[in-house]
Amino acid sequence: MDKKRTRRLGNKYLILSALCVALYGCKEDNKKPEEEVKQEIAKVEAPKEIFEFGFKLNDYIVKRDTVKSGESFGQILERNKIGYPKIFHIAEKTKETYNIARFFQQGKPYTILCSKDSLELPETFIYQPNKEEYLVINFKDSIHAYTSRKPIKYVEKTITGIITSSISETIDEQGVSPVLTNKLADEIYAWTIDFNRLQKGDRFKVIYTDKYIDDTIYAGVHDVKAAYFEHNSEPFYAFRFQTDSLKGIVDYFSEDAKNLRRAFLKSPIQFGRISSRYNLKRRIAYYGYKLRPHKGTDFAAAVGTPIRATANGTVTESTRRGGNGKYVKIRHNATYETQYLHMSRRNVKVGQFVKQGDVIGYVGMTGNTGGPHVCYRFWKNGRQVDPLREKLPEAKPISDSLKAEFLDFIKPIKHQLDNIFFEPEVTDDMELEKPVIKQAES
Repeated sequence: MDKKRTRRLGNKYLILSALCVALYGCKEDNKKPEEEVKQEIAKVEAPKEIFEFGFKLNDYIVKRDTVKSGESFGQILERNKIGYPKIFHIAEKTKETYNIARFFQQGKPYTILCSKDSLELPETFIYQPNKEEYLVINFKDSIHAYTSRKPIKYVEKTITGIITSSISETIDEQGVSPVLTNKLADEIYAWTIDFNRLQKGDRFKVIYTDKYIDDTIYAGVHDVKAAYFEHNSEPFYAFRFQTDSLKGIVDYFSEDAKNLRRAFLKSPIQFGRISSRYNLKRRIAYYGYKLRPHKGTDFAAAVGTPIRATANGTVTESTRRGGNGKYVKIRHNATYETQYLHMSRRNVKVGQFVKQGDVIGYVGMTGNTGGPHVCYRFWKNGRQVDPLREKLPEAKPISDSLKAEFLDFIKPIKHQLDNIFFEPEVTDDMELEKPVIKQAES
């Protein structure tokens, strides 16, 4: 009897033990997925907040596109669920800020911010006429518009090079924008170095600034702070310095404060050829070889080629008249005036101050002309003369009051230039890496 009771009790304990183990195992099995879920939830990251144009884009459905050929501002809004009465009201209300109906251009990007719901109704329209500027039109509640600019970052860089064939090839090999070549050849050293006659072994050092929009979009070379060019073993320093803050006049000067440019450019167009010179004894077969003096210098170029002011000055005429066609006349000082004839389009108004190199119009064929060109006329003391025979004055030197300031200004810059070392010249028996472009944010 006792043996049977003991056996039964033993079996009960075994059954209870098995049940406990089973129950505990179930709890563990149920607990494990719960822990895994918690771990998975912990790993989920919040969406990154994206800001552009001053808006948190996460709060909207964002639609981006570019203006198509023949597409109007109204057509884009109408296609995005806005009726024409409201479109007209938007255009009228915002034209004081920016006349978008007039300046809406093909290929320009735009962004529409729509409500984040099933209706996706447009609330804001953003138009970008260029990389830096943008127009914002809000029409969710009340209609208002404003213009703004994207943040700009300037990065200072340095480059050195040794000429083997041309300045453009040397700079291009280092992956630097060709704008830097143009600045050196056409703006800074145009009057002191003939870049068509560079010698092998000529070398240069440049401190320049690159421009970035929104930290990432490269917008090209902004300006050149200073340069050193060694041509035929002769050194040429150039330092950028503002001489007139009101008019924004900036020139390049040597280390001893001499202006590197002349008062006048040799040509009003950057690339072109002289097709007819100043000639008071000109006779033309078409007119029976009668004496028909030509008091201008003709520079042939394609229609639409930019025409540059050859010197600083104030526009005294910008009109269309007779055989001159569309033209611009500029007074530079009490002695000199210049005139630019046969334009297809004028780009300046009377009374406007222009700087040397500013685009004042475009080559055309208006007035009496047999082909596209600009007739460049040069006036000295009220009389037309041949600019190619004139001994033209140098640009204004730095005033005595500014000279001391200039010399103090360039001291650290010249020290920086002098401490930029040229990369050793590559020879046949050695290979060198390309020069490193050093940079520093500013």
